[in-house]
Amino acid sequence: MPLPDSDATIGDKLIHAGGGEMDRLLAIMRRLRDPETGCPWDIAQDFASIAPYTIEEAHEVADVIARQAWGELRLELGDLLLQTVYHAQMAEEAGLFGFADVVAAISDKMVARHPHVFGQESRDKSAAQQTEDWERIKAAERGPARVLDGVALGLPALTRAVKLQKRAARVGFDWPSTDEVVAKIAEEAAELVEARDRLTEAEVAEEFGDLLFVMANLARHLKVDPEAALRAANAKFTRRFGRIEDWLADAGKTPEQSDLAEMDALWNRAKAEEKANR
Repeated sequence: MPLPDSDATIGDKLIHAGGGEMDRLLAIMRRLRDPETGCPWDIAQDFASIAPYTIEEAHEVADVIARQAWGELRLELGDLLLQTVYHAQMAEEAGLFGFADVVAAISDKMVARHPHVFGQESRDKSAAQQTEDWERIKAAERGPARVLDGVALGLPALTRAVKLQKRAARVGFDWPSTDEVVAKIAEEAAELVEARDRLTEAEVAEEFGDLLFVMANLARHLKVDPEAALRAANAKFTRRFGRIEDWLADAGKTPEQSDLAEMDALWNRAKAEEKANR
């Protein structure tokens, strides 16, 4: 339903005058979603249609941090905050909960999960011990459950693979060292090559997924964040291919006018350049 006239007038002043910035953002979102005066695109959205944007904005925050582009972080964090406000507004319209309930829930959770800060427990613990305590409290909150319950389906696949493996490892379902993991990688790679030649596309995709899952397990054993490692590899590829384009442009050429042998030589040149500049 549309806002009453008095509420709309107050909202207009808050939206355009600024100040009370959290209240201002909430007022902006209410206006965007107003069925009579709001934005048609915003009015048409629901939880499912907004969820991909929420994931995208979280990744953009991670990208800014990885690039140490601190001048962009304020804006990206604002975009991410907007996603929470958006979902909370839709929830309020549906009679589920409001933004204040979201804030109360996370505040209660943080107090409950930090008894060494807000309660009587000792702070004399390592970060690893505190992480174990965090997981123990989470498990108690969930109550009786299967080992892998609660690992969010919406996580990036590599991140979710690591979390699933960590859960299984807590009950002893884990290889004792990286040697067994590396051997399994070789086994899965061989199965993938075999699948390429004789299986269907779906079966090839399954074998490829098995290989990625074991690669994520190796990352966990090596204490490497696979998402961060892959982002770094993507950045390196982008940087080096950019140098290939630069050198080709200096020669009056485009990548389409080059060939693999020339571009591979330029790749090695870019690689050597980076090593020399370290």
